[in-house]
Amino acid sequence: MSGLSLEKLTGYKPFPGPVVTVIMDGVGIGPQDESDGVAMAYTPVLDELLQGDLVCLLKAHGLAVGLPTDDDMGNSEVGHNALGAGRIFAQGAKLVNEALASGAVYEGDAWKEIRKRLDNGGSLHFIGLLSDGNVHSHVDHLYQMLEQCNSDGFNKVRVHALLDGRDVAPKSALDFFRPLEEKLNALSQNGKDYCIASGGGRMNVTMDRYQADWSIVEKGWQAHVLGHGRGFSSACDAIQTYYEEDPELTDQYMDSFVIERDGKAVGTVEDGDAVILFNFRGDRAIELSLAFDEDEFTAFNRVRRPEVFFAGIMQYDGDAMIPAHYLVEPPVIDKTMSEYLCAEGVTTYAISETQKFGHVTYFWNGNKSGYIDEKLEKYVEIKSDKITFDLRPWMKAAEITDKVIAAILEGKYKNIRLNYANGDMVGHTGVPVSVRIAVETVDLMLRRLLPVLKKAQGIAVITADHGNADCMWTEKNGERTAMVAHTRNPVPFIIKDYSATNKFILKNIDDAGLANVAATVMNLLGFEAPVDFEPSLITSD
Repeated sequence: MSGLSLEKLTGYKPFPGPVVTVIMDGVGIGPQDESDGVAMAYTPVLDELLQGDLVCLLKAHGLAVGLPTDDDMGNSEVGHNALGAGRIFAQGAKLVNEALASGAVYEGDAWKEIRKRLDNGGSLHFIGLLSDGNVHSHVDHLYQMLEQCNSDGFNKVRVHALLDGRDVAPKSALDFFRPLEEKLNALSQNGKDYCIASGGGRMNVTMDRYQADWSIVEKGWQAHVLGHGRGFSSACDAIQTYYEEDPELTDQYMDSFVIERDGKAVGTVEDGDAVILFNFRGDRAIELSLAFDEDEFTAFNRVRRPEVFFAGIMQYDGDAMIPAHYLVEPPVIDKTMSEYLCAEGVTTYAISETQKFGHVTYFWNGNKSGYIDEKLEKYVEIKSDKITFDLRPWMKAAEITDKVIAAILEGKYKNIRLNYANGDMVGHTGVPVSVRIAVETVDLMLRRLLPVLKKAQGIAVITADHGNADCMWTEKNGERTAMVAHTRNPVPFIIKDYSATNKFILKNIDDAGLANVAATVMNLLGFEAPVDFEPSLITSD
């Protein structure tokens, strides 16, 4: 934080209460029809707020959050990066695209070590989410690296592929697994042996986050590394069998499977091998990285830990150096809003439940772990339930609200931020009644929170990181298909000023996006934003 400082806002008058930023995760502004879970929910508080003077819509996808094109849906990670950084940085998919296109991936030390392992008779294992959702991964990245493996003469390659069904259609796995099996068969020429070795649904196998449920990672370790799981002759056979056994099953919740030949798993990870985790998003990649990298590991019994070279396609936590080796350099996000506010001595309180705790801390602070200044900041995590969220769509919103109300009443914190995960996490389940309840829960929490903030003479900033609950299904030829992915709809931005101290008016900014929020919050706290921040959405009257 050395050297960071902010200019005071001219004519600004301090007010008693805090600025409270509420992130309604996954609550976008959709088509306002029957498919729109936000519009269909009973939300009297939000409806009234949207009629206010300091209200606009923000872009939360594509170029506005650093993704390659405006066809790319936003996500919570890039959304919170933009909210906290106040600027737009090239993000995961874009960075990987550029590194693969330029060939930089194959010139780095990590690929050189992988090549050495394969030259010495080892196998290369790819682990990751197989879809074109472009949120955690993209199948094209895997295909490009497979081509390079072939060009480099790698003889034995195994793919441990996870089913998506969350950022893509809920039962679309075969659309990705069939072409991959064909691709691997085509590459298995001249003594090469390329195939899928294991898999499973992302919410049951491997891709836990924030240490919410290590048993998910353990199941992945058993399938990918140890070769323990239900055996099948091919991945497509496994998927089709699971579909037939449970017609209601969607991809993200599928159990693990292992591909076998002559009764033996084809792709166990052995000493001397190399492993690439090709997911570029960090939150659901860190735990598996720890399982491979950590010498002292107690989260579950690994049974055996093969001596391998493990690399992420990116480094998922730059502060904690997770993993130790990676193929593509992550974005460097410096001089975040939190760093500036700490430099100015502003006290901050950040809270969410486990599912989004990293978003209001790590991602908000520019992909940095821990406190910036522990004397000024307090981070609070409410443990998430270990349950499918359609069965408990209220999640931990009430507990978060209790804590925030207490923080407001304490009067210690000038800057408060919180994330209600309901609209996103329940939106991903595709269960309409649960989605509506999730949105209504957030509205109810606003009804509890705002009167307390009003009494404290504070200011509420209410927005979202991306859409999700605003589209529950798509319809074609009279057939409805559950929509469980994020949307590209804009998100609301609302300022409710209960201080009656300063007079702010909304500015008309073309293509305003999430990155404009940081400068706006700085203004509300009495500071001019840095010149390189995206402009504030407000000005003084």
